[in-house]
Amino acid sequence: MLVETKAVVLTSIKYGEADLIVKCFTEEGIRSYLLKRILKSKSKKVNIAYFQPLTQLKLTAVHNNKGNLNSIREARISNLYQSISVNILKQAIALFLAEVLSYALYEEEKNPKLFKYIETALIWLDSHESTANFHIIFLINLTKYLGFYPEVNKKEAHYFDLMEGFFTNNIPIHHALAGEKLILFKSIIGINFDVNERLDLNARSRSIVLDIIIEYYELHVPGFKKPKSLDVLKEVFNEGNENKCNL
Repeated sequence: MLVETKAVVLTSIKYGEADLIVKCFTEEGIRSYLLKRILKSKSKKVNIAYFQPLTQLKLTAVHNNKGNLNSIREARISNLYQSISVNILKQAIALFLAEVLSYALYEEEKNPKLFKYIETALIWLDSHESTANFHIIFLINLTKYLGFYPEVNKKEAHYFDLMEGFFTNNIPIHHALAGEKLILFKSIIGINFDVNERLDLNARSRSIVLDIIIEYYELHVPGFKKPKSLDVLKEVFNEGNENKCNL
């Protein structure tokens, strides 16, 4: 079936000598495409430069039955980034989030609210300078759309049960947050991008929060695994880089 859809590129893997398999989150859901001979092609309709992590595209594509690779007739940039491709901090965020999304999103059904959230958030990342906490806010708010946003009715409790997703005064048997970790986790609840500067996180605390979020995803997303790009992201966001980049 021939469709026109917006898409966000998640991964691209070389297949054979000249082909590429690209996984995208589209307005139709998750789709994977086989781009034949693209590594040796000079076609202007499907340009290999378009398939970088988190690039936003408009596709004219042929979607097959579930389980089969799809094909792309034409690809165009839908939202052209101005800063992500030239800012090392934003590049690191993009690579990390693309990997997280590739593990966390697997449904082939439409989810327009989720697609709009991702699309809008990436435009915000590209157009703002103070983005050191963007990935943290992005991931915790993404859980709203994935179905496991923390229950906040008892936010003043002494523990957070990562497995059950709620605050409690009873000590959880496993996967509990308390003390410093609990304080840091509470600080990110209810924060949106426009007020991200309220998060007073240094490199160490940001690393702790990221580890908490990754564990939370591992407990709630089937098949989710620790992103390989996490360590790279932490290195990029060390104290030295933060100061150099006015974050």
